[in-house]
Amino acid sequence: MAATLRRFNGFRLLKSTPALSLQQAKNLSTASSWANGNKKLIGAVGAVTGGVGTLLFALEQSVQASGTEVHPPAQPWTHKGLFSSLDHQSIRRGYEVYKQVCSACHSLQYIAYRNLIGVSHTEAEAKAEAEQIMVKDGPDDTGNFFDRPGKLSDYFPSPYPNEEAARAANNGAYPPDLSYISSARHGGEDYIFALLTGYHDAPAGVVLREGQYFNPYFAGGAISMAQVLYNEVIEYEDGTPPTQSQLAKDVATFLKWTSEPEHDDRKRLLIKVIGILGFLTAISYYIKRHKWSALKSRKIVFVPKEK
Repeated sequence: MAATLRRFNGFRLLKSTPALSLQQAKNLSTASSWANGNKKLIGAVGAVTGGVGTLLFALEQSVQASGTEVHPPAQPWTHKGLFSSLDHQSIRRGYEVYKQVCSACHSLQYIAYRNLIGVSHTEAEAKAEAEQIMVKDGPDDTGNFFDRPGKLSDYFPSPYPNEEAARAANNGAYPPDLSYISSARHGGEDYIFALLTGYHDAPAGVVLREGQYFNPYFAGGAISMAQVLYNEVIEYEDGTPPTQSQLAKDVATFLKWTSEPEHDDRKRLLIKVIGILGFLTAISYYIKRHKWSALKSRKIVFVPKEK
């Protein structure tokens, strides 16, 4: 027994440690109480943050549920998938719908004709579209303004010179700019499709003022925009049957693109990121196994010294 204790003492397993001083004990006690207080503070902040987040979510859901409009049903859009791109033929047809129907009242002030290149039109086609408008430019060398055909760098023209003229032409209602309308409305392209195809006769008890129409998908139900899409209201260049639902689908896809011109580029980048990260993960796993295999397979043996 004495020999065993002597051997343990030789390996410093029974080495005595000096007692803590009074100041060290106080410091240790203060540090411990500060750590406990910190934990309580972090826990309280987390609980308050979670409670506020839950309250905001509940309020948002209650406000949406108590609205006066009907929520649009979800449509099976081809670009909804994680790696799905926009239908560029539909974008081109949607541009035709906007040009022949929607541009009479709504503007696209943040979209230029050059943005159409490589998306729905070739460069020559986009240039031809731009040349169909007249743009006031200048001043020239004599200080006068002049009208010129549009260029690729020009933005889509507004149908009205200012907001007051737009309201005067629409019974006081201001037609919004459609550049980002898909992102600005709850429901996005589902809302646009439902709004354009959802006109009905006003039910009993709903009073509409002069120049208003009933649409259950619009907040309040009373909308100043008349129904503009009907079967065969325009003719498509590619011969697609211009039914009301087809027209609404195409213009909703077009407005989805105007709201997110980087949509396809973002998903293409996602595919590249996933591919690169997958390759790097495989390489990292192989290197980890190769470098750590010697350490993980080693055997540690303790051989005590004999005196």
